[in-house]
Amino acid sequence: MVQKNHPDIIWFNEHSDDTRQSSTNKKIEYSYLKELAAKAGANDCGITDINSPELVEEKRDILSIYPVTRSLLSVVTNLNRENVRCVSRSVSDLEFMTGMEKSNEVLKKLARMLKQKNINSVHPSAGFPMDLTKWPGKMWQVSHKIVAIAAGLGQLGHNRLLIHPVFGNYIILGTLLIDQEVSEYDKPLDYNPCIKCQLCVSACPTGAIGSDGSFAFVNCMTHNYRDRLGGFSDWMENIIKSKSVKQYRQKVSDSETVSMWQSLSYGICNKSSYCMAVCPAGKDNIGQFLTEKKTYIKNVVKPLQENTETIYVIPESDAQVYVKKKYPHKKLKVVGSGIRPATVVSFIDSLELSFQKGRSKGLEATYHFTFTGDEQIKASVDIKNMKLSVEYGHIGKPDISIIADTVTWLSFLAKEKNLLLALIQRKIKIKGSPVLMKRFAKCFPL
Repeated sequence: MVQKNHPDIIWFNEHSDDTRQSSTNKKIEYSYLKELAAKAGANDCGITDINSPELVEEKRDILSIYPVTRSLLSVVTNLNRENVRCVSRSVSDLEFMTGMEKSNEVLKKLARMLKQKNINSVHPSAGFPMDLTKWPGKMWQVSHKIVAIAAGLGQLGHNRLLIHPVFGNYIILGTLLIDQEVSEYDKPLDYNPCIKCQLCVSACPTGAIGSDGSFAFVNCMTHNYRDRLGGFSDWMENIIKSKSVKQYRQKVSDSETVSMWQSLSYGICNKSSYCMAVCPAGKDNIGQFLTEKKTYIKNVVKPLQENTETIYVIPESDAQVYVKKKYPHKKLKVVGSGIRPATVVSFIDSLELSFQKGRSKGLEATYHFTFTGDEQIKASVDIKNMKLSVEYGHIGKPDISIIADTVTWLSFLAKEKNLLLALIQRKIKIKGSPVLMKRFAKCFPL
């Protein structure tokens, strides 16, 4: 039973009128919120509404972590461009780590300032930690890039990074979810700062960024995130599979072992981020490129292209072919991606991320999947002209149909179940040419 004579309850009852007057149904002044963000250390910020058309696909996830969200403040932390461009990844990684720390500190400070005005807010991390119970699906609670676009802070460039009109892509993004409305909201930028120079295409060590606008996410992640996420899982499996120290060292070099130690001890490290390093977009950067293009290529792009480093690729992938052809001076190492879909839904959703368009050359087929058991789901996968289309439900006439028990299919993907045995046991059934099944597997190596 509540103690009515408790000192805190007595205090609240005496001040409750003041609290209500300062917090109920009052919109936050737009200019005040912007000034507050600047005082907290933000280099730029934008404000958007939870009901913004740009956030339709994100609204559910946002409200799942903070149901009372009414407004979102997108915060920009500017990075030191020269650190990011440095050939030494240790210098570049330091900039990313300190940038994320600053972004989180700015948001934390802002939340404290707003709390003094009886305005509540939540600030999810600018990077990690994420909700890894959702791995390998969408682990981030808030898509900072999409919020930033809605808040007028930039547009996505050819390199899939948000490009700020002034700072370019040398930024860290953070988001503050606020429980009150704001008097005014920013609108999306009416142009894209990306100048379509395609330097990101020429600098990407795995060929993940296509000149046609395509993006092979799994090829990027396998290399750049080798010391985290799926790369860590693959490293652990190498340890378990090794029967001796000698066998482990044959699989993993000493430098790779200590590289993993560094990421575990000091913070997440990247293997590349070259797409960001070479980008000349943004008013702060574009002059360097436009006035002396040859010098820019020589001093910024070439050192990264010529860097002698290990490039990590999944077997039989487009990245493996690309590195052999374009970067014969770089060491190529074939590894596992560490990605194992935990559900049929995550399998279907991951197809666009893992698709190898080069491996699909000459394939023209429609696949119908029917999953039974724990997850009863139907899906259609269409591969034509080296392009992929994935939809839930059975669409069009299939060239091959696959009917599979959910648990068996996931075990097969994890290489724990033999496909031939599953076919004999009728846990997986195929109607159509087995050749099409083999071609499908080649398009999605993991």
